[in-house]
Amino acid sequence: MLFTAEQIASLLGGEVLGNPKATVQNFAKIEEGAPGCLSFLANLKYAHYLYETASDIVLVNRDFQPDATRPLKPTLIKVDNAYEAVARLLTLYQQTVNKRTGIHPTAVIEDSAQVGEDCYIGPHAYVGQNVQVGKGCQIYANVVIEENAEVGDDCLIYPNVSIYHDCKVGNRVIIHSGAVIGADGFGFAPAADGYEKIPQIGIATIEDDVEIGANTCVDRSTMGSTYVRRGVKLDNLVQVAHNCEVGAHTVMSSQVGLAGSTQIGEWCMCGGQAGFAGHIKIGNRCGIGAQAGVIGNLPDNAQVIGSPSMDPKAFFRSSAVFKRLPEMWRDLNTLKQNTDNGK
Repeated sequence: MLFTAEQIASLLGGEVLGNPKATVQNFAKIEEGAPGCLSFLANLKYAHYLYETASDIVLVNRDFQPDATRPLKPTLIKVDNAYEAVARLLTLYQQTVNKRTGIHPTAVIEDSAQVGEDCYIGPHAYVGQNVQVGKGCQIYANVVIEENAEVGDDCLIYPNVSIYHDCKVGNRVIIHSGAVIGADGFGFAPAADGYEKIPQIGIATIEDDVEIGANTCVDRSTMGSTYVRRGVKLDNLVQVAHNCEVGAHTVMSSQVGLAGSTQIGEWCMCGGQAGFAGHIKIGNRCGIGAQAGVIGNLPDNAQVIGSPSMDPKAFFRSSAVFKRLPEMWRDLNTLKQNTDNGK
């Protein structure tokens, strides 16, 4: 479909600089622009591409001022946040071009299951006893939704996702391939002849507008529920253990791991491979650096890095000392030898 600059600006609340009738039907990075494409400029280090790109429309931040001495081909649309604006447009585009319909003949839907209107159920998918699936969902090939589970409206569940029995998934949730919602938590009690499994009789609850990456696991709780609150974004290969709670709008990069009963606050940012000990509480709006090992509670707005984690300034000072340890050890030995020799 063709869209004019005027239409896009109206949708985004933007201001057109240039030809309001300029049209686009696709997207391109600004450095790879092509006729009929829309690009965006959010990072000023790419600003020079604005005068070279072949894209017909470019989104820019409202405070951006083009260089008046250089010729400018594309029509500009000024918006409050170019990066956020293009994300909105890409979401709308994806919804229009990737929407599938119908139920594949190899899908298995139990008689007691309820599937809402305008849903797609792909090849070899299984919807179990008493499952409830909301309207407008896209459930791709080989997805398994076990008995009594609930899936809200407008969810997108990619191939080979498993949603275990009784678990709850909210509205507009995206779950990528291979993710597992509701597997047993890692609970074992030492016994004389090995380890006795502790039954995990709780569930996992995924709230609205969550996105869960490929091969990520959210374990069911021992009792009660593991919670991934609204707006959370989990990257690929993230582990959320039993009885954890991930606060609203928190984001976690790949390979983050939460041990059991960890509570993460709202609007936190967790770098890749960060690890959290069990039974700790992390405040709101905390920043956790990549590969940080968090072993204790953190207050609101804390920023930590390193393992064990510490304040970034202390970590970098300690790193500087660590690099000099061989020389310091040599100097200490020399001093000791001189002392022993009476010098």
